[in-house]
Amino acid sequence: MTILEKATTFAMKAHEGSKRKNSTLPYIQHLMEATVTAATMTEDLEVLAAVMLHDVVEDTGVTLNDIEREFSHYVALLVDSETEDMMQYETEEITWNIRKRESIDHLRISDDRNVKIVWLSDKLSNLRAIRRDYDRLGENIWNTFHMKDPARQAWYYRTIGELLEKDLGNTDAWREYNRLLGEVFRGV
Repeated sequence: MTILEKATTFAMKAHEGSKRKNSTLPYIQHLMEATVTAATMTEDLEVLAAVMLHDVVEDTGVTLNDIEREFSHYVALLVDSETEDMMQYETEEITWNIRKRESIDHLRISDDRNVKIVWLSDKLSNLRAIRRDYDRLGENIWNTFHMKDPARQAWYYRTIGELLEKDLGNTDAWREYNRLLGEVFRGV
């Protein structure tokens, strides 16, 4: 069994029963989509495993120590690069700005292209979902998020796009990301 196959099984078990926001699709669909996107930019199985696992620490009871023990130190580092401190002492609505700024600061200082692949793969999948949901829900889509202000959402996704452009701007994934930014946040 490859590390990617092991990560897929691990993620399926960890996210069992979870659904994607605004969808009836199982959460694993997001992880698979993000992993396929990453596979257009790298063949490194540790990176692909990290993309498959990128939400397990944030959304399940799995810890970074679990990831390191089951996979590798590097996979755990990649997962950690996109894992937000959920600040359990406050609601997600209250901590949204703090969490997003901290995440962006972490991305800004990273010089590891693989960290950027993990980020782009996840965020492109998110933008695709937002675009689909926007077609169905219109402006009401923003009421389904912890941050309901589309201008703040636009700031977050645009900043990520800017930070990824230098290393990944020549990829089809980044070009799609950039196009979706214009579609999702037109007029914002």
